[in-house]
Amino acid sequence: MTDLPSTPPPPSLFIRPSHGWSALNLGELWRYRELIVFLTWRDLKVRYKQTLLGASWAILQPVLSMIVFTLIFGGVGRMAEGLEIPYPIFSYTALLPWGLFSKALTDAGRSLVTNRNMLTKIYFPRLAIPLASVFSGLVDFAIQFAVLIILMFYYQTTGTVTSSVVWALPLFLLLTLITALGVGLWLSALNVIYRDVGYTLPFLTQLWFFITPIVYPLSKAVDRYPSWEWLFAINPMTGVVEGFRWALLGLDQPDFGLMAISSVIAVALLVSGLFYFRRMERTFADTV
Repeated sequence: MTDLPSTPPPPSLFIRPSHGWSALNLGELWRYRELIVFLTWRDLKVRYKQTLLGASWAILQPVLSMIVFTLIFGGVGRMAEGLEIPYPIFSYTALLPWGLFSKALTDAGRSLVTNRNMLTKIYFPRLAIPLASVFSGLVDFAIQFAVLIILMFYYQTTGTVTSSVVWALPLFLLLTLITALGVGLWLSALNVIYRDVGYTLPFLTQLWFFITPIVYPLSKAVDRYPSWEWLFAINPMTGVVEGFRWALLGLDQPDFGLMAISSVIAVALLVSGLFYFRRMERTFADTV
């Protein structure tokens, strides 16, 4: 008999866990960019579905908050004393980034549990879900920003905006998104395992609000409670709020050391949140 030629063995395939930045596989998000756009658009449509006022709530919420803060903190609390600008403008300017942050934080924190059906049926980068929750808040931010311009004309404060610092506004907007996404990734991954996270989100958001200089000037808080200055420094939203007021209203130059600390904390939250999210991603479908 003629010996048949032997078939060469198949090549060996070694599967190793990825390390470092390659473990994040961020390039996959670009390949699924259409899905992220779709999820963002879906969140926008669902947000004001079956509401009488629709997207008008994007205007009413910060405006009504501004009025309440002006009456309570600007009037009774005397936070308006010594300000160079009207208190309504002072508070509304801070509510712009805060509204974007708090909405993104709440939606991203609950996003995986809300979309549990998608997690168990099809494959896609799970990071797309909290990312879409953060991006959807940009539409409300744009509407609220237009209202701020109108208020500035009404209170005749448009002259306070200096062209030399307005360019920094996109940087502070980016810092807001980084902070919201970083914290949102931690909370969304934890919420899959511990549903208590969903119940603590309102309390966490409210507590974070009061340790952020929104209704009061940072200088007054530091002068009255100097031992708490470290708390404001490690709060990423402190740098965001101070930066918005500086860029839009032309107020005194903020403490760049404090803003640098806030920025470092925000980036650390994002990087650690990305790695933790990727580490827990393999268990989402089984746990949710």
